[in-house]
Amino acid sequence: MFKRSDQDKRPSVQIFVDGAAIAAREGDTVSAALLASGRDVRRATAVSGAPRLPYCMMGVCFDCLVTIDGVGNRQGCLVPVAEGMQVEIQKGKREIGR
Repeated sequence: MFKRSDQDKRPSVQIFVDGAAIAAREGDTVSAALLASGRDVRRATAVSGAPRLPYCMMGVCFDCLVTIDGVGNRQGCLVPVAEGMQVEIQKGKREIGR
């Protein structure tokens, strides 16, 4: 569903999602990079375990929460990718103070 333009010539950076290497583009947000790579699920809800996807892509809905470099509850749609970034898909409830 989401595909990069053939005209996108920005330099690539490599991030790791749950240990797997993903190619991103300089200037992408974490959510945009994951959508472009085909990985769309960002987290599972605490009550039902239902998968959640980025919805608004502007920091309002909180459906894109991920753990980035060991810090949980980060809004993937607001965080730009960086070379070697470690991203984990959150499962269950959000942890306070992590």
